[in-house]
Amino acid sequence: MGSEGTALLEPLWRGLPAIDPSAVSGAVSCSLPARYDAVKGARQFTGATLRQWDLSELLDEVALVVSELVTNALRHAVAGVLPGSPPGDGPEPPLVRLHLMYSASRLVCAVRDPSEAGPVAGEAGSCEESGRGLYLVESFTDGWGWHPLAGTLSGKIVWALFRLPRPAD
Repeated sequence: MGSEGTALLEPLWRGLPAIDPSAVSGAVSCSLPARYDAVKGARQFTGATLRQWDLSELLDEVALVVSELVTNALRHAVAGVLPGSPPGDGPEPPLVRLHLMYSASRLVCAVRDPSEAGPVAGEAGSCEESGRGLYLVESFTDGWGWHPLAGTLSGKIVWALFRLPRPAD
């Protein structure tokens, strides 16, 4: 992910204890195609990354949150460019990008998409199959939010924060 990813995630660090960029233990990202099967790929990427970082105990919760964030990006931000949608005359559809970053105290999952519209928690009825994704994100994380991208990048980043348990002394 490099410095671009760290800069993109900078607004979420505000209000939290400062983190030295040299204290970031790991940072990766991957591009996801504008297809619903990208959600499975995002979960697999997340699982492989968390195992590599020795954070397997978080896999279920983080994979669920990543699934919800990527699904929302595909459903709402890249709508109209997914298979089965009416074809457009425009250029190749923009991709969604998944970022994962961790330090000694926190893990951040962030999804970048081309829409500038902020996410809104749905008001699903008890019999509806969708509309609860952001409630799940809120339930399984220590915080989430979003911010618009600035500069030459357009769109937004939706992020979720997991505080990591302190190692036993």
